[in-house]
Amino acid sequence: MTKRMSKEEKRVTELVRRRMKESRSTDLLGFEVESVHKGRAIFRLDVRPSHKQVHGVVHGGILAALADTTAAIAAYTAVPRGTEIVTVELKINYLEPVLGGRIKADGRVLRAGRNFVVAECEIFNEDGSLAAKALLTFGAAAGHSIQK
Repeated sequence: MTKRMSKEEKRVTELVRRRMKESRSTDLLGFEVESVHKGRAIFRLDVRPSHKQVHGVVHGGILAALADTTAAIAAYTAVPRGTEIVTVELKINYLEPVLGGRIKADGRVLRAGRNFVVAECEIFNEDGSLAAKALLTFGAAAGHSIQK
């Protein structure tokens, strides 16, 4: 069952969609914002031939970038406005190949502290099977906001 988004969640999701359009890398890679909630973000990717490596599966670097981007947006929702975050560490386990279709990344904040945010991101194949799981640490510092 899909949770209905509140007015505020819809507003934040639209804000993130607009901001992500400014990111050339996100546009190049084809990441799409599905929803953004407090401490959580869900992105999707329609796999293209350019995402695949020589063995016909999505390149691990593409999946790592998707996990990093999704978890970062989740992290932004858990820190005070005016806080900038930067990835300090990313560890990812690839559990099964991603052959194609529409994949989903679900990023969740595990803990938001004053200086660090720890998050996880699960990436699911089109059939719903877990393809990868990442654990990320972000450094947090005052000086930036996702809103202009």
